Amino acid sequence: MEIKGKCALITGGSRGIGREAAIEIAKRGGNVGINFRSRRDEAEKVLEICESFGVNGILLQGDVSKSHDVKKIIKDFVDKFGKIDILVNNAGIAPPHTKLLEISEEEWDEIIDVNLKSMFLVTKEALPFIPDGGKIINLSSIAGKMGGTIGPHYAASKAGIIGFTFALASELAPRKINVNAIAPGPVDTELVSEDVKKRLSELTPLKRIATPYEIAHTIIYLIENDFVHGEVIDVNGGRYMD
Repeated sequence: MEIKGKCALITGGSRGIGREAAIEIAKRGGNVGINFRSRRDEAEKVLEICESFGVNGILLQGDVSKSHDVKKIIKDFVDKFGKIDILVNNAGIAPPHTKLLEISEEEWDEIIDVNLKSMFLVTKEALPFIPDGGKIINLSSIAGKMGGTIGPHYAASKAGIIGFTFALASELAPRKINVNAIAPGPVDTELVSEDVKKRLSELTPLKRIATPYEIAHTIIYLIENDFVHGEVIDVNGGRYMD
């Protein structure tokens, strides 16, 4: 798919991977919808950068784990652009490192809702507006494959994304809608302290963690390639190899 002139919705688009994905899509001439939950100031900065490339954009405030918010997000996007050529399901949260016996039911539900249920809600609401030949890209994690160290609730949510991706890829293949996932290792965002960054870098064969740009560039690859389908792309510096 050529990105120029296409319309892309990015959940969790105000910072980190979502921010970089929105900017890279806009650089290539794609119109962008930037979803955010609470950080309007950061989302406005991203929108300003995107629109500096001569594309159209829209801010979409809402909690993607809530059905009524999702309905408004999709309606506002479609009202402006008429269709959703590209859906990047990026929104998610990571808890502190937690062991099973320390996880409350409320904490379990929050992680599953924000990381996994949100993809169900957003994709289901968006699908009627995704034309044949569209793209759906889901952000999973290395934790979805190897468990990781953050906690079983986080690992379960990210593994669920992988299963969701495979099932959806099979279902939407007749419409030539490419559905793929990306499983990053640790990414250098504001959520990662210097101590944690150093520790995770030592555990990675390339001796560093990823930048948000590197994950965003993988998103661009999946948008532009029409024959990658039902895949989970590992971007983890060699920490997990299969």
